[in-house]
Amino acid sequence: MRDLLVCDLDGPPVSPSDQELSVLAGLSGGPVFAGDVLLGIARQVPRQRGSRRVECVPLGAVLTAKPFRLVYEQSGPRLRHEKVHGHFPRDLRYEEEYAAAVGAAYRRTKIFGLDELDRHDSEWDLDTAYLSLEAQSQANPAPGPQRVDALLADRHRVLLRGDAGAGKTTLLWWLAAHASARTLSDALEPLNGMVPFVVPLRTLRARGSTFPGPFRLPGAAGLVVDSAPDGWAGRVLEAGRALLLVDGLDEVPPEEREEAHAWLSQLLRRYPETRCVATVRPLAVEPDWLGSEGFEELRLLPMRNEDIQSFVTSWHRAARLVAEEEDQVGLGELERGLSRQFTQNATLRDLARTPLLCAVICALHRRREGLLPETRWKLYRSALEMLLGHRDRRRRIDGPEGIDMDVEEHTQLLQRIAVWLVREGQSEFTREQALKQLDRALPGMDRVSAQGPADRVLTHLLNRSGLLQEHTDDTYQFAHRTFQDFLAAKELVEDDHLKELLGHAGEEQWQDVILLAAGHCGRRELPLLVEGLLEAGLTRDEGSQARTDIHVLAALCEQHATWLDRTVRERVRRSTAALFPPADRKQVTALARLGAVALTFLPAPRSVSTDDPTTALVVDLIGEIGGSDALPYARDWARLHPGLGGRFTRTWSHYSADEYAREVLALCDLRSSVVPVRDRDALRALRHLPSVDFLALSADATDAQLREALEEKQLGLVMVHSNAYAKGLTWLTSSAASLMSLSLARCPALQDLDALAELTTLKVLILNVPLLPAERLTPLARVSKLASLRLTSSVDRLSRIPACASVSRLAVKSLLPLALDSLDDWPLLTDLTVSAPRVLDQALAQLRAHPRITGLGLTAFPWADLPGTVQAVPTIETLTVQAPPSGEDVGCLREIFPAVTRLTLSSSAQGAPLDLTPLHDWPGLHVAVAGAHKPSLVGAEELGSRLDIETY
Repeated sequence: MRDLLVCDLDGPPVSPSDQELSVLAGLSGGPVFAGDVLLGIARQVPRQRGSRRVECVPLGAVLTAKPFRLVYEQSGPRLRHEKVHGHFPRDLRYEEEYAAAVGAAYRRTKIFGLDELDRHDSEWDLDTAYLSLEAQSQANPAPGPQRVDALLADRHRVLLRGDAGAGKTTLLWWLAAHASARTLSDALEPLNGMVPFVVPLRTLRARGSTFPGPFRLPGAAGLVVDSAPDGWAGRVLEAGRALLLVDGLDEVPPEEREEAHAWLSQLLRRYPETRCVATVRPLAVEPDWLGSEGFEELRLLPMRNEDIQSFVTSWHRAARLVAEEEDQVGLGELERGLSRQFTQNATLRDLARTPLLCAVICALHRRREGLLPETRWKLYRSALEMLLGHRDRRRRIDGPEGIDMDVEEHTQLLQRIAVWLVREGQSEFTREQALKQLDRALPGMDRVSAQGPADRVLTHLLNRSGLLQEHTDDTYQFAHRTFQDFLAAKELVEDDHLKELLGHAGEEQWQDVILLAAGHCGRRELPLLVEGLLEAGLTRDEGSQARTDIHVLAALCEQHATWLDRTVRERVRRSTAALFPPADRKQVTALARLGAVALTFLPAPRSVSTDDPTTALVVDLIGEIGGSDALPYARDWARLHPGLGGRFTRTWSHYSADEYAREVLALCDLRSSVVPVRDRDALRALRHLPSVDFLALSADATDAQLREALEEKQLGLVMVHSNAYAKGLTWLTSSAASLMSLSLARCPALQDLDALAELTTLKVLILNVPLLPAERLTPLARVSKLASLRLTSSVDRLSRIPACASVSRLAVKSLLPLALDSLDDWPLLTDLTVSAPRVLDQALAQLRAHPRITGLGLTAFPWADLPGTVQAVPTIETLTVQAPPSGEDVGCLREIFPAVTRLTLSSSAQGAPLDLTPLHDWPGLHVAVAGAHKPSLVGAEELGSRLDIETY
């Protein structure tokens, strides 16, 4: 019975008639699944037991054997080995219920401004509202901004930073809904079928709950679903099928954040295969706060101009879905009008850089028939008036719940709840908590209290205000945190609590409250607030980030003041001037919040040298501000410091593409800079840049558009990060005599490589074409000067890659294990990297037969399946392999590659601690450990100068 797997069906098969074959007839040789888990291959269905038993050949041993394992390790997402136990049938049924509950909770969302436009059901399909925004890696910003979906795909754990209203929560909802429904595509497809555990920390705080252990994870989000089977969440985590989505680390009070860190760290160390995305405001926790647990930090970026236009289109499309027929034409006109305003009005665009504010603008634009407020503070005030003022009157609803309140009465009650939440560091509240605040407020509001008790007033606020939302059965929240902060700021100012505000000046979660409070201040309060901030900043060390943040906050409050004493304004100006020039990147980010005002404090471009580090930081600051106000400054600095061309190119997307290229980039020396081209506007604007040598293209453009933009260019390097339309490479022929390096990735339409043969100077080619048929690789053989080739393909034999006689460095990332069967056809090859050889012994024999190959990389080295005896390869001098994932002995490498003098181990934060002790007595060996995060090492100190730790 050891080689036989016996499966009992959980129900009898359909009984056939006497003349019919059994419904299980012919099953022999077919796969047998328990849910998604492949158990074995059917061998027979015994007639006994009413055909309820299937005898199978078990596949566990087969699939873990080396040949199969090497195949699927290179074929995409690695297979998960899951234990099938007595709980499995019940677990499987429950997961279907849980997925349905996740869909019900997160597949629909509210779009601000549409719930008060005569729509009874104010919730919309999430895909109508979801906009894939851009983000940037904090650890490796060089590739530039990318869509956040793409960045999440190859990162096991992510800490996502973003401003209020930037779309952090919406992204987590979108991931949860689609992963559970198995509807993710492209790079995120491996997440399909994972079990999302959403942990909204603000909700847990409101309930008074502690951080959840495995048993409480399914209930953390308050889903409408039965209790999970005992131990279910632990089994999901153990199997590596959990997608942990932690929302709002900034909602945890600072004094409890270390506890939050310990909770998350312990959970992920106990279940190291768990994927995780956590969200936080930008300054709430220090950089690399979760780095020890393998988290990479991403920063959500403000919406680009084209994102804003896409949002406007989506918002109006959603409005048209339910608008009356006579309103359809009007909505179309409003959409076109708002789109024109965003195109022409830079100030309005700057107000709309987050999805929340963009939605507010769309709603107000419709409500006011095209007239819009001009500042952020007035935008929020108008939005509140829109929601609280005439909402029920427009719907012809008089005195709902027997309560009738005007705008100010609504506001007074809501701001009592808001300020309590801010003081408690919470974003959600229970009915009982809200009633306590109303009981304190109503005695001073005779007209409202005469209409009913606090309980009825609260019901009215929940049903009619449009500002409060029910989050779970007994928790509520403001429609967005920003409205909570706006109302809390109003209460603090009206109740004369400026000292309380100033006492929190150094706390990130209070900064928005303080800034909004400035708008509520009158002529008496505002000088006290601003001067109080200046004094609070002076208590911090000179030049410190803390002083910078507080004095920037003071300057922002002063900026938006309608009236402020001249002596106070002058003092703000002096304190702001003292912050310039910025000393580091964090100060650049802080000073950029000042917007165009910061430009007036910059040093003269002639006063600093190009080599001075300050100069590069000033250029970065100008670029971060961007827009028409910054353009003249960028032009002046580019004229005097053309050698910083690479700095100027990074923020091209912050300006009008054509104008910036013509007036700024054309002045720069770009010969050693990679110029990023992220859209078609930038592509067309290349005509203004005669000196471009290196291009990074991520614009979706056709062959004809690329050819037109590049026809007069003689490029030395081209990197195509993504292009959905390009089918061939003829657009490169104008650079045939100059192009030295070419990289192509994420080009799904690419089919024709014939133009490669015309690139007579090409020496480096990186070709990421996993779906391109091998026969279309034929032109590779005709690239005469090629020295280095890095290929991602689906080939299974080296002989299927056209041999390039001139290549000395070859790297093949294959979706299948590779047979090294044609090394003779690569006469100059000295450095070879492959994902995994088909058979290690045969590969080593090939290497022994070709001693000219002295550099070897095996990115999927078979640590767990090494043969008992291996004949050494004495000619390999440099070796790169992935670190052993389960603590295997690295010393075995010495037996196989005794001549190695340089060993690189690629580490993963999720792997076991890497024990370097067996390498101590390997003579002449230098070791490098490389990875995205600092690895956990044993025996590192003894290696001394022979060890390098490389993070990227």
